[in-house]
Order: sequence, then C-alpha cells, then structure tokens
Amino acid sequence: MRVSNLFGETLRDMPADTEIISHQTMLRAGYIRQLGAGIFSYLPLARRSLRKIEAILREEMDAIGGQEINMPVVHPAELWQKTGRWDTIDESLVRFKDRRGHDMVLAMTHEEVAADLTRSEIKSYKQLPALIYHIQTKFRDEARARGGLIRVREFVMKDSYSLDRDEAGLKKQYAMHYSAYFKIGARVGLNLLAVGGDVGMMGGKVAHEFMYLTPIGEDSLVVCEACGYAANQEAAVFAKSANLPSEEGTLTKVATPNASTIADLSAMLGITPQGTCKAVFFMADFGPAKSAKLVTALVRGDMEANPVLVKNHTGALNLRPAQPEEIEAAGMVPGYASPVGAKQGATLVIIDECAAAANALVAGANEFGYHLLNVKCGRDFSPDIVANIALAVEGLPCAKCGATLAIKRGVEVGNIFQLGTRYSTALGATFLDETGSQKPVIMGSYGIGLGRLLACVAEEYRDERGLTLPMSVAPFQLSLVSLCRTPEGQARAESLYTEFTASGVEVLFDDRKDASAGVKFADSELRGIPLQMVVSERSLQNGGVEWKLRTNQDRTIVSLDSAVDCVKQEIKRQLDELNARTTNVPTWDE
Repeated sequence: MRVSNLFGETLRDMPADTEIISHQTMLRAGYIRQLGAGIFSYLPLARRSLRKIEAILREEMDAIGGQEINMPVVHPAELWQKTGRWDTIDESLVRFKDRRGHDMVLAMTHEEVAADLTRSEIKSYKQLPALIYHIQTKFRDEARARGGLIRVREFVMKDSYSLDRDEAGLKKQYAMHYSAYFKIGARVGLNLLAVGGDVGMMGGKVAHEFMYLTPIGEDSLVVCEACGYAANQEAAVFAKSANLPSEEGTLTKVATPNASTIADLSAMLGITPQGTCKAVFFMADFGPAKSAKLVTALVRGDMEANPVLVKNHTGALNLRPAQPEEIEAAGMVPGYASPVGAKQGATLVIIDECAAAANALVAGANEFGYHLLNVKCGRDFSPDIVANIALAVEGLPCAKCGATLAIKRGVEVGNIFQLGTRYSTALGATFLDETGSQKPVIMGSYGIGLGRLLACVAEEYRDERGLTLPMSVAPFQLSLVSLCRTPEGQARAESLYTEFTASGVEVLFDDRKDASAGVKFADSELRGIPLQMVVSERSLQNGGVEWKLRTNQDRTIVSLDSAVDCVKQEIKRQLDELNARTTNVPTWDE
C-alpha cells in the first residue's frame, strides 16, 4: 500500500471531546472517524488491524472445534418474547416494526437465534457436542457511549454458542473457551485477568469476564493478591466479620437528634457502625405486568448495599434511587427509616444475611430524631428476602484466604456464560437421548468484542509519539519511507517496495513527494507500524537503507541485498514471541 493512495489522513491537532489518550491517538493516526455517539467508521488501517484480530479469533475457535456460521442482525420479536428478554431488557435493546407491522429486534446478542437454529438442526444426542460461532455486527443503544471504541453502540463481536447433552459437556466447552480467551489476549499482546461476573440479562449460573487492567476502565474489580481470587465488584463476595457479642434485648426508642447518618449515630451512641443497621431505598421496575415498588435494602452499618445483588435477588428489571416522598409513602422517615412499623406491603424488604443474623442492631424509628435499640430481624420485622447483598470494597478480608482485598479498574474485553437450558427450553431446542427421551440442549455463550479489543491494544501500546502496535495487530508490518529526491534514488526505493511486496511482507510505502522528512517520520510513528526502513540518498551512499524498530530510536544500516531477510527475520521473531505467550495459559478450575 502506498501512502499517496491511502484513504484517511493523519491529524496534527488533538481531537476535541476525547477523554482517553488511545482514542485521541487512533483518531490522529487515521484509524477511525466518529459518525455519531458511539458509532464509528473504521478506515483502512483499523480495518486491516481488525481483520488480523478476526483471523486470531477464527484460529482459536476452530482449534476448540468451532464451526463458523452467520446469523442475521435483525430478529423477529417472537424469539425474544419467548425467552422473556423482550420485556426484561431496557431501551438498550432496539425494537421496531417492519413495514408489515411485525415487531422486530436489532440484535445486541444472538442467544435466541442460536437456540432457534439448534431447534431446527439438532435432533439426536449423536449430534452433540457442537460449537458454532460467528463474527457479526451488533447494536446496543448505550445510554452513555464513551472512550472511543471502549463503549460504543454499534460494534462487531465474535460470539460462540456451545451445545451439549449434559452439564459435564458444558463445563468442558466452558473450560476450553476460558483458556482460548487467554490465548487470544496473549496473541494480541494483552495480559488479561479472568474475574467472576454477574450473569445479568444472560441468565445461567456461572460467568467470567476477561479484563484488561487499566486506570481508564469502567469496571471495578475486587482482587486478592494472595490467593488469586478476582471478581467484578458487582458479583464479588468477602469474608464478613462476626456480629458484635450482644444479647437479645428489648426494643427501645431513644432520641437521636441530628443523627441521620451512620457516622453521626455511632458517635452519639458510642457504638461502632457494626452495631447499626443501614437502610438503602430503591424504586424497582418489575416489568409491564407489575407496578414499580419501593425496595428497602438493609445491611449492617459498616457495609454498603450492592445494587446489582439487590436487583438480582429481588428479580427487578431496573433499580433507581428512591425519592424522599416515595420513602414517606411507605410510612418511613428518610434519615431515620427502617421497616419496623412501616406500612404493610408498601415495600419489599431485603436484608443482608449478616444483618439478619444479628441479635441487636440500632435502626431507624421512623420518627424524625429517633432510633430504635435492640432491633432484631424476624422478631421486630419480617423481611421478604434474606441474601448476600453487601458490596465488596477495598480493605475487606478475602472470602477464600482472609487476606486483604484490593480494588482495580479494568475494561471487559470478553465474557463467557454457562447458560444451561434457559434458551433451549424457551425455544424448544431439544434432542433425543439413547433411551428416546426428549431433553433440552444445554447451552453456553461466549463473546468478545473486536473494536474494544483493538482499543485496549491501542491503550497498552502507545507512547508520546503515537501507537506502538504489536506485530500481530498492526495494520502493516513495515513502514518503508522514501526520502529520495533523485530519479535514481526513487527508483531504488520503488524497487525495494516491489521486492518486499513480492516476498509477502505487509508494507506501507511512504512515496509522497510533497511531504517533508519530518512529516513522514511523524506519520510513520503515529500509525504504530512495528518496523521502519528509510531509503535516502545518504543511506544509499552509506551502503544500504536505515533500519529501526518502532519502539527503539537506534538506527542501523543494512544492505539492499539483506533488507528483505532482515525484515522477515524480525517479523518472525516478534510473532514467535507473542505466540510463546500462549503456552501455560490459565485453566478454569471449577
């Protein structure tokens, strides 16, 4: 490819309204252009990089038995209605009607279609196990697109679907994907961390998210450096300390003026926050068939309520913070609230298991300036749900080994789910076993976003001059820069370009005659191509061409005769180095 013919300009000025450096750099390097919020065009450089990522994904999926298919991006609503997700997913799922008035869906994922295909194609246990995958455009109407390709609305994803006859088969395919995703990360130059995740709208029992650790990440991850425990904060657990040694006492109302916070209350009564009960209020959406309802989430005063766990355990579709008037409508007083004495049935009460086990806590009296001593769950109020709803935060003890937990930031580049029979049962995807009994196919779902993966590589591999992409992802392997002014020198550069191309080297040839040396060098480094070779009258006089790595400013002279071999050897060395990282990748330990 000649730079003079390359579609897409480099930018000298820093793009406005960009908050992440890798996003700025990809814009400046001519990789991407933004069309709208969370919607991007991929210019030739980015498209070449994405094709390389696609090739890696195909190789790793094929290696574990995957068969590539292609599923539609537009789905009849009936499939999503049968699985219940038509009603349970918010506006991020784009719904519309076709010209005949039929409800349709713009795909954000393909579990429904995969299950429908399974229904039509799988009849017998002899056809299982199976693994299908595709690389397809998706659309998710994100409320807050940000960070360039980190969080977009339109994106390309590799999603695969495992089909098995039993749980053992599902676990085997899940384990293969677990290791394959680490191999994918290694081959693009990223060290990924697998963390336990929330199953969310996907359903199922087990899920892992594959995270690239970075300060720009939106996800908070709970990590134990001692034993390796790692989970998304939304799903993390921790070791809960024992309750205060207190005997069950008589419910007593005490004056607590100006003590509407746990800190103020603890100071006034001379107790630790551990001896108090914190009430957190949400308004929950339970779907069109049910009206919104107030949820009262109770945790010990030294803990925080985890909204995701509250949402999961209550079965709510969405939660939002309750307004004071909504709390008051249930017979409770904000700042001094508890379910003790609240209106019967006006709120759904969920309490953390640790608070539920306490003999005597201090809780609100539902009267301004007053609290209750010796509140006991089950005696003084009856919760609707007792579950783990406490948020894991930095400094708490690890549930596995007791060491101190840390919080890290990360970007989720992939996820894997053990779906079970949720989708196969809903859509009639069954098979006949050896006895002739009809059973539902057991499914797994595995996704990885291509654009987000490229964005994470760009975030990891950059410096003050631009991108420094690894050989496996870079759009070209070699940047060949001609500084020749004489016809003889230009002919040498052209001949070398032809030789590189004929030998299979992916080369971007800067043949521009109207660009200065400084502009050519700046553009070459900005684009992040791993190898650079410069042809000039001076280099030719010195016996050859100048040669360097993108990550090293040291230049050496190599002869014209050895230039191609030199480049090919370095390409092989760098690719071998990346491939070597795929040995001894982590495995899933159930």
